[in-house]
Amino acid sequence: VQLQAFGGGSVQAGGSLRLSCRVSGAILSVFWSETMGWYRQAPGKVRELVASVTGSGAINYAESVKGRFTLSKDNAKKSTYLQMNSLKPDDTAVYYCYIGLSWGQGTLVTVSS
Repeated sequence: VQLQAFGGGSVQAGGSLRLSCRVSGAILSVFWSETMGWYRQAPGKVRELVASVTGSGAINYAESVKGRFTLSKDNAKKSTYLQMNSLKPDDTAVYYCYIGLSWGQGTLVTVSS
């Protein structure tokens, strides 16, 4: 299973970015059933869960992003998306997508004040 993340970049506080993660090498039934989502790791900090969605569609968000970030999933495209609005400097991190035990390479999000 390979995951490829897109969409990172630099934005000013209050701006928006949309991250995408495309999964390849996984059969569709696996994609449907596995939990997938996004973690992030800021410089000098531990990796933390940002948002996840189970195979049944239950979505979980970190408290710090609730109301600002929206996770979605497109089963047909075997992709997941993280819409990030009202970005803050504290959101600066490398964002990693995952499905099950497989991880993508990470995409950097930088939010300036």
